[in-house]
Amino acid sequence: MFLETKNLTKQFGGLVAVDDVDFSIVKGKIYAIIGPNGAGKSTFFNLISGLYASTSGKVIFKGNDITKLPPNKIAKLGMARTFQTTHLFEQATVLDNVIVGYRLRTKSNLMDAVFRTRRFKIEEQLCRDKAMEVLGFVGLTGVTDKLAANITQEEKKRVAFALALATDPEIVFLDEPAAGINPDETDGLAELMEKMVRRGITVCLIEHKMQMIMKLADKIMVLNYGKKIAEGTPKEIMNDQKVIEAYLGGSANA
Repeated sequence: MFLETKNLTKQFGGLVAVDDVDFSIVKGKIYAIIGPNGAGKSTFFNLISGLYASTSGKVIFKGNDITKLPPNKIAKLGMARTFQTTHLFEQATVLDNVIVGYRLRTKSNLMDAVFRTRRFKIEEQLCRDKAMEVLGFVGLTGVTDKLAANITQEEKKRVAFALALATDPEIVFLDEPAAGINPDETDGLAELMEKMVRRGITVCLIEHKMQMIMKLADKIMVLNYGKKIAEGTPKEIMNDQKVIEAYLGGSANA
């Protein structure tokens, strides 16, 4: 199994945000996690990517127990993620924002940077080349020199994808990638996710836009009050009585 969680649980005081969740991912597919607001979806991502320490349970990635690893070490193993809100350096160019992403793979230290050593110069060029490559992949070569503050919301979403891709991941976790953009732009991002899979990157996303999810995902897991209540293909999920009740009985937002 490429990635799996076993009995993964996270408690915040008396609140159980993620409750004993088993989940598995095979390579080269698109997975989606849905559920009413407050269902524990982002917390689940935070546990997998090392931002939160789990209360109990395990996260296994490529056969390694990564449950207690910090986010930077998990990222080096080949995992990347985006966040609901895209935080960019607004007064830096799009290119410079993405160059930061590839720094994870470089070995230069502060002294290299201060003295501009040969290693630093070689790695600086590598970072620039990688940033240009991923910006081309996400369709942003036309805005590389623009300040991040001056690009559209949809372009910022694509920069977030590029930042994740700059770390050379094998799997990318996308937290509400289509939030705040229009239907045509949503279709464009869905195509980009499919392009990522064709490139050999596995995708797992949290999303509120059900129409996109049902067309895009190979498999869907549904969380409600931190518990997994259903898992299956889009068709199976649409016809699952527990899922219907979770949405109609609680929040109508996915």
